[in-house]
Amino acid sequence: MVLASGGALALGVAEWAEHVLGMVPCGLCLWERWPYRLLLVLGLLAAAFPPARRWPLRLCVPVLLAACVLSGVHVGVEQGWWASPLAECQAPVFHGGTFAERLAAMPARPAKPCDAPAYLFDALPLSMTALGGIYALMLLAITMFVLGRDRRTGSR
Repeated sequence: MVLASGGALALGVAEWAEHVLGMVPCGLCLWERWPYRLLLVLGLLAAAFPPARRWPLRLCVPVLLAACVLSGVHVGVEQGWWASPLAECQAPVFHGGTFAERLAAMPARPAKPCDAPAYLFDALPLSMTALGGIYALMLLAITMFVLGRDRRTGSR
């Protein structure tokens, strides 16, 4: 249940920041939510079937590694180390056309460039992306601890 709660907490914070604080997520931010959705499902499976919980827990390891990689890629984009791999993270460029055509080509929802970090706390110089990566590393450590403990005790 810890991993299911961890996935739900990460998704809840992201939704809260988006809908309550009005932070607009970029394309990479939206991709970073997927591992937590999978983590929520796998955590619930592990809790629902205690005798066979090792398999969902083992599957949580690559899911959390993917969360760490996505966070690392996004932090690199925020720091300007490389360009975003997603086309939607680039600002649209309009060439020619009438004003009406330009308005029609605009997205229905404002987009945020992936290289503009969002900070949840003003006093903390870590972006939400960096905090998400640290959080994923902590959940990965918890998962590895539980798997190691189960291996030592002979639990399945």
